[in-house]
Amino acid sequence: MKKYDVYGVGNALVDSEYEIHEAFLETAGIRKGTTALIELEDRVKLLEMLKKHEHQVIKQAGGGSAANTIVAVSQLGGNSFYTCRVANDAIGDFFLKDLAEAGVDTNMSGKASQRDAGHTGECISMITPDAERTMATHLGITANVALTDIDETAIQNSTYLYLEGYMVSSPDNFRVCQKAQEIARAAGVKVSLTLSDPAMVENFRSEFNTLISKGVDLVFCNREEAMLWSNTTTSQDAIKALESRFPSFALTLGSSGSVVYDGRLHEIASVPVKAVDTTGAGDIFAGSFLYGITNGMSFSEAGALGSRAASLLVSNFGARLSQDEMNRLRQT
Repeated sequence: MKKYDVYGVGNALVDSEYEIHEAFLETAGIRKGTTALIELEDRVKLLEMLKKHEHQVIKQAGGGSAANTIVAVSQLGGNSFYTCRVANDAIGDFFLKDLAEAGVDTNMSGKASQRDAGHTGECISMITPDAERTMATHLGITANVALTDIDETAIQNSTYLYLEGYMVSSPDNFRVCQKAQEIARAAGVKVSLTLSDPAMVENFRSEFNTLISKGVDLVFCNREEAMLWSNTTTSQDAIKALESRFPSFALTLGSSGSVVYDGRLHEIASVPVKAVDTTGAGDIFAGSFLYGITNGMSFSEAGALGSRAASLLVSNFGARLSQDEMNRLRQT
């Protein structure tokens, strides 16, 4: 029996959430509903602009797409490991403490004195009244995850490797994903990949296809990401393209539910809720789904669990649910 259900590789970010109006995005020159990678000086300017327009932080928490997924696995009772990089700063301390409290093992545990100086990454998440989130991310030191940050033994002792699509935007991080994938394939560990964001698919198609060509057993994506990757214009055509390329996949369709595939298609109904914040919905779906399939659930059962988790998440602010909420979710 493997020690870990899922070994994740991703960015280490602290999420700072703001409620805004769409006019602010126009003023700031930011495209709604996307994720923009920004430099430190842009991060400072954006925070100053938010303050000037009297937008206050409504929530701050440990984040990063794959980290949210790995935490969900752990909260549901699974065993997980996370490779990332944080600076020797207060935000880095906060991030690692947050993972430790969630029961996630990491490559950085107990290494405060060995962490480099610099800035731990931050994701500024701006939420409009329609619950859409627009993110500006300063990766900081997390853009430079090193090959030495990989724990080869932990990967070999995992059921699934989970690669965060945002990692392909950094040459260093892309190399780390490739190395982790190589180790997993050699050890017979299944590889899962999330496409993460439409902008990632548009701008880093070559990097995604490199990973896919070397073997991906399970891909996570939403409708727009799937259509962009497959160069199709409908969900049905995107599904056919995914079926022809991957042994399994999970395609989220927002309020229309999701479709999961394990050799045959399973349609998963959504759970009707009033959405207030869609941040992290795909992440918690992936985490709940991975927990399910590594702990005895069928694809359809795991998809239903992911749907319930995502629906509960979007009815609240924040990219994660509390442990109590996850405990109740597991019991339903």
